[in-house]
Amino acid sequence: MNRKKSKKNKKGKTLSTGKRGRRISDKWAKTKVLWKDRTLRGHIPYTVLLTKRSLKRMLGTYRMVYVKPTHGSLGRGVMKAEIKRAGRKRASYSYQRGVRRRIFTSYDKFHYSLKKETAGKRYLVQKGVRLLKHRGRSFDIRLVVQRSPQGGWEATGTVGRVAHPHKIVTNGSQGGSIYPTAYLLKGSMNSKSRSRLLKNMDRIGIRTVKRLHRAYPGIVEVGLDLALDRSLKPWILEVNTVPDPCPFALLPDRSMLRRIIRYGKAYGKTYKLRCMKARRGL
Repeated sequence: MNRKKSKKNKKGKTLSTGKRGRRISDKWAKTKVLWKDRTLRGHIPYTVLLTKRSLKRMLGTYRMVYVKPTHGSLGRGVMKAEIKRAGRKRASYSYQRGVRRRIFTSYDKFHYSLKKETAGKRYLVQKGVRLLKHRGRSFDIRLVVQRSPQGGWEATGTVGRVAHPHKIVTNGSQGGSIYPTAYLLKGSMNSKSRSRLLKNMDRIGIRTVKRLHRAYPGIVEVGLDLALDRSLKPWILEVNTVPDPCPFALLPDRSMLRRIIRYGKAYGKTYKLRCMKARRGL
């Protein structure tokens, strides 16, 4: 009989390491695990739990932050918050959710309004990374890492996600468009530099899944959302332990999709390729 194993965290809460343990939805928990790795720490935007005080401190330090639910997917509930100063004392605060942007001259009023958007749920505040753009639209990169049928871990696919012109998230469910990663990067670097960057992102992805797997042994695959800043440094925005392969179905070349499905099949995973939301960029 194949028994499902389990372990307990520091608070005594049981964490499943069987098939159900493959999905780790708590972004804060995953961030804390990855933060312990010194190499990965340099690629993780500084992140704290949302409070009135922490948000003000983060805005004072970084000027722009992202506020996101600890549990959630598809870009739902994510907000971009900013502070702009006109002189030493005058400041305006703003946040955007979806296509709506609100501006306040008082931090208290700004925080009160933003807090209402959270609907009592636990949220994170993450240092903002100003993404590279494609034709004026921000984009990030989804990198998939899977357990290899031969053992170990392998980066099996990468795809570019370009945000809707009026939104702050790149998810296909929020109007994002799918492009080959190399196509989005060719305007920023030559082919040699692009190859080096892609290999570095693969290394980051494999190191990420190894670190998470130590804490959550049920994990068999991850999807990293990677941002590139203007100096082309990769930043880990989020790690999904049940990545959706649908974006790869929208690429002209389906070789990565076939590999993802083949690797998934080796550890008993099947995928529903009902790709109705994201748009094909090319």
